[in-house]
Amino acid sequence: MIEKFINEKKEEIIEKLQGLIQIPSIYEQSNNPKYPFGENVNKALEYTLDLGQRLGFKTKNIDGYCGYIEFGEGDELIGIIGHLDVVPEGENWTYPPFRGAIANNCIFGRGAIDDKGPVIASLYAMKYVMETVKLKKHVRLILGLNEERDWDCIKYYKAHEEIPSIGFSPDADFPCIYAEKAVLTQEIKADISQFKNFDIKITNIDCNNNATNVVPKICSAVFNINTDRIKSDDFINNLKDIINNSGFEIDIYKIDDEEIKLTSHGISAHAAHPDLGINSISRLIIILDKIFKVYGYTIDLFDFFTKYIGLQFDGKNLGINFEDESGSLTLNVGYFGIENNFMKIRMNLRVPVHTDITKIGAAFIKATCEYINLDFDTSHYMPALYIDPNSELVQTLCNIYNEETQSNCKPIAIGGATFARAFPNCVSFGANFPGDKDMCHQTDEFISIDKLLLACKIYAKAILFLGDRD
Repeated sequence: MIEKFINEKKEEIIEKLQGLIQIPSIYEQSNNPKYPFGENVNKALEYTLDLGQRLGFKTKNIDGYCGYIEFGEGDELIGIIGHLDVVPEGENWTYPPFRGAIANNCIFGRGAIDDKGPVIASLYAMKYVMETVKLKKHVRLILGLNEERDWDCIKYYKAHEEIPSIGFSPDADFPCIYAEKAVLTQEIKADISQFKNFDIKITNIDCNNNATNVVPKICSAVFNINTDRIKSDDFINNLKDIINNSGFEIDIYKIDDEEIKLTSHGISAHAAHPDLGINSISRLIIILDKIFKVYGYTIDLFDFFTKYIGLQFDGKNLGINFEDESGSLTLNVGYFGIENNFMKIRMNLRVPVHTDITKIGAAFIKATCEYINLDFDTSHYMPALYIDPNSELVQTLCNIYNEETQSNCKPIAIGGATFARAFPNCVSFGANFPGDKDMCHQTDEFISIDKLLLACKIYAKAILFLGDRD
């Protein structure tokens, strides 16, 4: 019966997902209290709530911070927690990132797999259950709007709305996730006044509004040089030698005799998988360290970075390359810039679930204390999620997946951070399938149409089981 429903709704599901992808719901600073995360993010919410109303559900916009779509009755709430915001699109897409183009039986676009596709699949799974069975619990699709940044949306939800007693987040992988690493954002900064008497200064740094949970694809820095003491052509030649010896893809632009711009190129990837990308910021800082030292300047921030971070993404030189059943620690350099007279580097770390988190901060403090001009801060911390892999929730969801796919997969741990950790008795569940390339935050992000529909079927069966039907 569910196959018949999905086949009948196939074109509608595809069309509605395309419409949602066409809204570029990237975070924007906003002074409008109606749109705390920007007008386009709000448009994505209103689009989805309107779709929910048209499908016969109860909906609510929670002061622009988030929303929900709901059906059913009962004292207990099943939560399905997704998000509608997306990371910036980046460059060099084969298909426009906000069109929802279809090719090779896939829908391409920013948010296709993270997390708009899974949200639409969950919504139509709810539609099937609502039309078919009366549950003992009510079911709510919670729509976050700030997942890719600091989760203010879900904090607001928890302060104002009912908390699910059980649920899942369709924002990771099948068969089922029982553990998610802790997430840390570490910041190292230095006062730029140290440059004031230098013949070489950095006047601008731009990493294209990169989110710290993304491996940066591009980063640039602009030098201002004292041409009374340094010839611009000599400076450029020194840069060329350093870059050629490094093997990095970094372009040199001569703006004028006093200003020279470097642009570093990389490959974008999710911060949980920094090994899948090439970090443009890391490469740029290494070159900056070398060129300043050519002229006799040791910049503490750059020297620290080259010595303790470099091109590593496991924190080995800091002594924090921990690992356990949830995997190895990962470190992504996600931000490099100048703010309020400070030059800053921010790093996104995914820390194995059983690691003593204080050891991470202690390692950074020990390393930065070697330098006079450096300050260290933990600007963000999200505790790990761990649910017994033999628990009823994990085993039930895993079994549903295995039955539908005729598999024998075991629950897994990930480095990603989903809304599952925001609520008790909640895990992440799909919509990436085992063996799929992780396209979250990547250029040419896509979702397979066949797997979108299969996820819808799996989610419907999960709702039926969790809803304890009459």
